[in-house]
Amino acid sequence: MNREEKAQVVDSLHQTFERSEVVVITHQTGLTVAEVEKLRAKVREAGAGYKVTKNRLARLALKGTRYENLTDHFTGPTSVTTSVDPVAAAKAIVEFANSNEKVTIIGGGLGEKPLTIDEIKALAKVPPIEELRAKIVGMLQTPASRMVGVLSATGGGLARVLAARGEQSE
Repeated sequence: MNREEKAQVVDSLHQTFERSEVVVITHQTGLTVAEVEKLRAKVREAGAGYKVTKNRLARLALKGTRYENLTDHFTGPTSVTTSVDPVAAAKAIVEFANSNEKVTIIGGGLGEKPLTIDEIKALAKVPPIEELRAKIVGMLQTPASRMVGVLSATGGGLARVLAARGEQSE
């Protein structure tokens, strides 16, 4: 790889880090081509990106980004999973790492906050954004439906009292 190609790789990685909400760094050793393709497909399906990186170029690409504090993780056979949706990248790579011992999560970052392995695994357990939105809408609608039930019950009760009173006066 010549100097110009390296500069393009660094620029591309830099832009990826700038756009991403989460970065998950892994070590991968001994993966077959079929396993790498399976991993890439899983990550792509989740809406995330996966890239095997040269450590020196990745460290250069991190400069000036909010993930600059992750440079120490770039040693050995490193790959990076990135995504705009923090849960998607974490979920995809954690699921794959759980089923394949050749991939090991070593760290990551969410915004400017570095993430430990346990924090990445916890992030992977968070429901998808669509499910969280549905839960919030459901919670917002529940008090309104309860209020309607209470008001209609109160109105029905009042009508029964008035009807009983009317029958008594006759």
